[in-house]
Amino acid sequence: MQVIGLCRFSYPAIGGFQVEHDSLEERIAYLYAEERLEERFQLMETVALPCLREQTDQEFELIIVIGDSLPKRHRDRLHDITAGMPQVRIHSEPPRKQRPVMKEILNKARRDPDAPCLQFRHDDDDAVSVDFIERLRQTVQDCPGLIERNRTVAIDFNRGYVAEVGAEGIAATEIHRPYYVAALGMYVQGGCNLTIMNFAHEKILRFMPTVTISDQPMFVRTHNGYNDSRQKPVKPVPVTPLSPEQIGEFEARFAIRQDHVQRIFRTG
Repeated sequence: MQVIGLCRFSYPAIGGFQVEHDSLEERIAYLYAEERLEERFQLMETVALPCLREQTDQEFELIIVIGDSLPKRHRDRLHDITAGMPQVRIHSEPPRKQRPVMKEILNKARRDPDAPCLQFRHDDDDAVSVDFIERLRQTVQDCPGLIERNRTVAIDFNRGYVAEVGAEGIAATEIHRPYYVAALGMYVQGGCNLTIMNFAHEKILRFMPTVTISDQPMFVRTHNGYNDSRQKPVKPVPVTPLSPEQIGEFEARFAIRQDHVQRIFRTG
């Protein structure tokens, strides 16, 4: 079964942001600001990409959507940090309305629209467990009756970590949080043109059956300087530096290496 992931990398969509701007030009200036993009690249390189590079099931695709106005030096850097990942395709778009363009991209990526597929979103500052793709497929196999009777089914791994990463290393706390973007997948029946981008992730349970799995941590959600959802006043999540055992767990489960994080953030 084809597995398609979608990652928006500072794509200047019309709509789709909680941080509002008075004009498209202001939004592009905000998204492409040097300090912000530097942090996004650091998080992409240390958190979002390593876990995909080390998936136990390598049969998936990741479409990284960028704006056609992203400066060439940043476009080149994105190509450099995704080199050696045959699953990755960088897709450039002019500014368009958020949901229609993402739905279009996902549906065009389906090799056979009459065959079922699995879809997931992947934020550029989050990680999933290295067995996420494998377990996504396994869950579909475990639920044949539910899959057969529904056009779409959401699969939610709701246990993970909130983390802060930087030059000092990694600090985190374990959480249970349903229907985050990270580690949320969706089965789509053959012949159905719905996509995971048709639905707000925290409202997806209103529109389809969902399967929730809580047996082990499956995501890392980073809190950083430019989280779109955290630019308004929000309650802070207290985190503590990782213990030696947790440093090992982050490396084994998420391919996030503390020494790599420290090196990239110190030299950035």
